Amino acid sequence: MYDHTKQYRCTIIRGKSQKEMDDFLPVYAKVIDEICPCSVDDFEVLFNNAFKKYLPESDRIKKTMDNHRTEISGKLFGMYYHAEDGKVYISERTQKFLQDFDQPAFFKDICYKMQFPNGSQKVGTTVQQRVNDKICIRPYAFLLKLLLIARKANIDITKREVGYYVLNSLDVLQGKASPYEVIEQIEKDKKNNIERTIHTAGKASSYNWQHINEQMNYLELANLIRITDDKRVILNTNELETIELFAKKYDQKPDFNVYSYNLGTIDGRKDFQFDWDYYFSKISDIAKNFTTPAVALTFDEDRTDDKTTNRPNNTQNLTALGDEGESVVYEYEKSRVSAFNKRLVNKVLALGKTKGLGYDIQSVIAEPGDFAEFVKYIEVKSTKRYTCPNVNDSLWLDTLNMTRNEWVAAQQHGKFYYIYRVYFTRNGIYIFVIANVADKINNGLMMSVPITYRIDFSNTSVDNVININI
Repeated sequence: MYDHTKQYRCTIIRGKSQKEMDDFLPVYAKVIDEICPCSVDDFEVLFNNAFKKYLPESDRIKKTMDNHRTEISGKLFGMYYHAEDGKVYISERTQKFLQDFDQPAFFKDICYKMQFPNGSQKVGTTVQQRVNDKICIRPYAFLLKLLLIARKANIDITKREVGYYVLNSLDVLQGKASPYEVIEQIEKDKKNNIERTIHTAGKASSYNWQHINEQMNYLELANLIRITDDKRVILNTNELETIELFAKKYDQKPDFNVYSYNLGTIDGRKDFQFDWDYYFSKISDIAKNFTTPAVALTFDEDRTDDKTTNRPNNTQNLTALGDEGESVVYEYEKSRVSAFNKRLVNKVLALGKTKGLGYDIQSVIAEPGDFAEFVKYIEVKSTKRYTCPNVNDSLWLDTLNMTRNEWVAAQQHGKFYYIYRVYFTRNGIYIFVIANVADKINNGLMMSVPITYRIDFSNTSVDNVININI
């Protein structure tokens, strides 16, 4: 029987604020992609030297950079792993992010694979203690299942209740309680006007709530929940398909079996850490279902009574993401040009389906001056993240991919070639306009890194021909 009075502080690595984690994710990916693969000995120096330029001067100390490298991008985000050949490699999760730039999907995958115990903390102490205490849980799967039950029963669940009854509950963390039992206890206490909260004698609130706040942050960054101003935890009903995929696992043991390792020995701890790092760096087997449709980010928590919310198709691909951004830019350009001169609106053309052009929208400058009716070439690059970047932050960085045709078009059209970086966020859609891309790259205002190579060869390059008869 569920006993809510047995409380257990199951900590998680301290990250950064939601905004900082959203901002740092592209930077981590860029740095790791540039330096990996490399030797374990070189990785620390290469990462710290490359990363420090994105930190304020006061934070460019070894301890801070080590924390970003080992704790956050490594253990918490699983963005690289150590291999048996003594090298450090970029993880599948990072590679996927560099292809789709879907930040909520990145955090969904982390949340889906998160478990207690795990290898993100000290093996000989913290992990060993959790094994001794028989902790065995998929925390996010359990919590999302509970929230689904509460939604169906029209029961509001607060962040305080999530902390006390779920994420700090020993019975839940040991896999002994069901979400139905937890809901029953919450409802009983509500009827009796009993409010329970986490409390540790002699400790500040931050000590009691840090691990709860961190875990809720990741669910929000994954776009699966919202926390309202009055601290209710609301499911994002535009993500119900993904939420239900999580919830199906609520009563299943974690995929990675920590209990199969002898953590009492040095070799056992080494084997566990090596295996965990590799396991956590790989994307989950259902990661393809974690794509974030733009409409899913614009969930309105004030309409939580709507049980018939249309569920977007989470199997959208990169083409669909591009189409969403192109549609936004096309409508924006028509409106902008019309406000300048309605006669020019018919010159705004959506050409994203035309292959080989190197741009998606053909518009006109539509600004006072001699170039008003000159053609404007726009390449649309879309991405999704929970928060919007701060364009006034001199240390902020983002990254995007250009094809060869796009690069040629940027050089060919010079100051008339633009990139519109479209950010779909929870607070709306933002377009960052980048003009004269080729000139900015040539002047060092933007950086370009070749990421693919075309290899042409002829008969003079062939050393041998092997004919296999089948």
